[in-house]
Parts: sequence; structure tokens; C-alpha cells
Amino acid sequence: MSFPDDMSSPDDDRERRLRELLSQLFGDRADDVLAQMRAQGLDPAAFADEGALPDPATLQNALAQVQRLLSTPGDGPVNTDVARDLARQVAIAEGDPSLTANQARAATSALTIAELWLDAATTLAPSGGQKHAWSRSEWVEATLPAWNSLVAPVAASMADALATVLGDQLPDDVEVGLQLPGLPGQEGLGLEQLGLGGLDPAQILRRLGAAAFGMQVGQAAGTLSREVFGATDVGLPLLPGSGTALLPTNVAAFAEGLDAPADEVRSFLAVREAAHARLFTHVPWVRAHLLGLVDQYARGITIDLGTLEEQVRDVDPADPDQLRAALSGGGVFGVQPTAEQKSTLLRLETALALVEGWVDEVSAQAALPHLPHAVPLREMLRRRRAAGGPAEQTFASLVGLELRPRRSRDAAALFAHVYTAGGAEGRDAVWDHPDLLPGPRDLDDPAGYLARRAAQKIADTEMDAALADLLGDE
Repeated sequence: MSFPDDMSSPDDDRERRLRELLSQLFGDRADDVLAQMRAQGLDPAAFADEGALPDPATLQNALAQVQRLLSTPGDGPVNTDVARDLARQVAIAEGDPSLTANQARAATSALTIAELWLDAATTLAPSGGQKHAWSRSEWVEATLPAWNSLVAPVAASMADALATVLGDQLPDDVEVGLQLPGLPGQEGLGLEQLGLGGLDPAQILRRLGAAAFGMQVGQAAGTLSREVFGATDVGLPLLPGSGTALLPTNVAAFAEGLDAPADEVRSFLAVREAAHARLFTHVPWVRAHLLGLVDQYARGITIDLGTLEEQVRDVDPADPDQLRAALSGGGVFGVQPTAEQKSTLLRLETALALVEGWVDEVSAQAALPHLPHAVPLREMLRRRRAAGGPAEQTFASLVGLELRPRRSRDAAALFAHVYTAGGAEGRDAVWDHPDLLPGPRDLDDPAGYLARRAAQKIADTEMDAALADLLGDE
């Protein structure tokens, strides 16, 4: 069959349409893509046999996502761009309306009043800094850098493990391919066509691992943004400096169904937020102590290569979402922590409990004269914090530890005993130096803490005197 000179064959027309589509996606590289398809034994004209070609915008979005996953510069263990994008998506999944002026005003006013109440309950001064009323998305933006930093040591270990396990599954001349939606049968577009030429297999695996871990961080942070009331709920300092924050949407959701009025709930949560901020600001070693323990524990985590290999056995190494799902399955961390890790974990759990116990005791003392429902609200938050939530469980699988103060009630009892004996000054003086920090034994017997501390002070004084005499004799 022949066609007039001014008419093209159907195959030519389909290939022309495909070339136009690829030109929109790849620009000057469209001919290279067509050449690769032919080299793979594929007929470009066949892709339009089933009807209209796919929407260029859909394909461009797919390509952009893959390019972003693989083109992140540097060798960081967490793809922070991926983490931020997914966290924001999860944060708004159940709604994240912009705050009204009245909501923002009520939140910042509650934080201001909370500082006045705390002035009568603690010797620590207000934290200073700005008072924020945040949406969930704003909370993600403000705290995600801290989460990325917290998980980085584990992510680095996981990247090494993934490179080992997945490297055995890939040939030496590995070529990442992208299956375009709507173009069935093609083997995938290579790194050159994606504008990512020059990456070696090790770089590909590490960037895919960073993207997978970024997805995990984003999922966890986004989920947590729907649960928290401020910037300090998890007991760790998530802001780089001073300041306080409330999330009015989450506060209102928590207040629904409670016997206490919504403004009381908001005020009580504001007092807790402000108390945390005072501690982290005016006892600066606490911040370094907590974050240092998390980092020390995380760096000692080992990866169970056997379990990891089992979980990624059927995973497409070029699909970060499949990697994220596999890593989220848990069980990849070494089952038996080292003796050093056990010691670090005990110190971390004790420190978290002490922070929570101090905040619990000081907040209750500050709120009781002003809020009729302070006692039931205190107990409700105690139980909520002890039970944890989905996001905390996610971070447990992410970094191999739970950020829950298991012994916060014991810590609160200890600070209550110290307050009875020495008032607010004596209670707050517990934070004067890391060496004075109560330990697990003190949480076992809060009432005996002051006696043990006094005995230790006498022993230290006697030791100093004996050392001075010895040096003097010389």
C-alpha cells in the first residue's frame, strides 16, 4: 500500500507524536531516548497503538521526582528534600487549614500568660525568643532539621548496609531505568536520558538509600505534626534557639470531648511548652546532654545484614518507595545492644524522665492556682506521654530507640521531695551541673536522693581535703 506524497504513514505519525512528547520531557535529548529505545529492540511507533499518548505533565512529574531523588548533591545519609516534601504531604493529609488571626492571638496570648504563672513556680527565667502559633506544615519546616540530624548516624549505617546488600544484586554495569507511566513494554530510560550520567553504582545505591531514609523521616515527622501541641512534646530540644510554639489545630482537636474548657486546655499546654523552653534555654548543658546521648546510642547501632537482605530481596533497587516500605518493616537493627549501648540507653531514659518529671511538677505548680481542671489535665497528659503514639513507634523503628520517659512519675516524685525540702531554688538547683543529675537509683528511691547527695558532698569534701594535705606535705 502506498501513500500520497503529502501524507505520512500511521507509523510515521505515531513516531512524530512520540518525538514531540519526548521533546517536551527531555528537550535536545529526545533523539537519544529514541535511539536507546531502538537499541533495546523497541518500536517507538508502537507506543501509541492503544490510543492517546500519556499526558506530558504527568510524565514530567514522574521524571522530576526520579531526577530529584538521584541528583541530590553530596553524600549525606538523608535526602532532606525528600523528607521535607513527604512530611508536608503527610502533615496536610488530614487537613491543615491556615490559622485565623483569633487562633494565632489566643495561642500567643496563652504562651505569654504561661510565662507569668511560671515566674511564681521556678527560678529559671523565661526562655525569650518569639512566641509562635504554627500550622502543622510550619511545625514540619521548623523541626525537620533537628530530626534529620538525629537520624543521620543510623541513616549512615543503613546506607552502608544497603550498599553491601543491594550491591550484590546489581551487575557491574548497572543502569538505573525509569518506567514511564503509559508507555508499556519499554525497559526504562537510562541515567544519560535523565541528565544523571556519570554516577557509578555505589553513588546510585547511596542516593537511593538516602531517598528511602528521607521518606521514612518525612513520614514520621509528618505523622508527628498531627499529634504534637508545640515544639517540645517529645522531650528533646527541636528548635535551634529559644522560643515557644503552639499548634492551635492540634490543641483544639485534643480539647474536643474533654470536660475541661478549650481555653483551659490551651493554657495548660502553653505552661508545659514554656517550662520546657526555660529548661532548654537556661540550662544549656541539658540540650547537649540529651542530643549527645541520642547520637552516641545511634552510632553504636548495628544492622542485621541477614534480615535486611531478606526484606529487600524482592525490592527493585531503583525504586526508593519500595526501599522505604522494606526498611519500615523493622527488625533490621541488631537484636542485642552492646554493653555500652545499654549504659547509654539507661542514661538517656533517665535524662528524658528527669526533663519530663521537672516539667510535670513545675507546670502543675504554676497552673493549679489558675486552672480548675489542672489535676485531671496533668494526669491525662501523663498517660498520653507514657503510652506514646504512632509517630513515636515509627521513630523507634527508624532510629532503634523510643523517645519515651518511662520513669517520669518517679522523676516528678523526686522533684516534689526536693521542693518540699528546699523550695523552688533547691529543686531547680538539681540542674546546676551534669554531675548532680539524679540517676536510676534515685528514681528507685526519690525520698532518699537528698540524703545520698549530702553524703556524696561530704565524701567529696573529705577527699579534697586529703588530697590537699598530701600535696601540702610534698
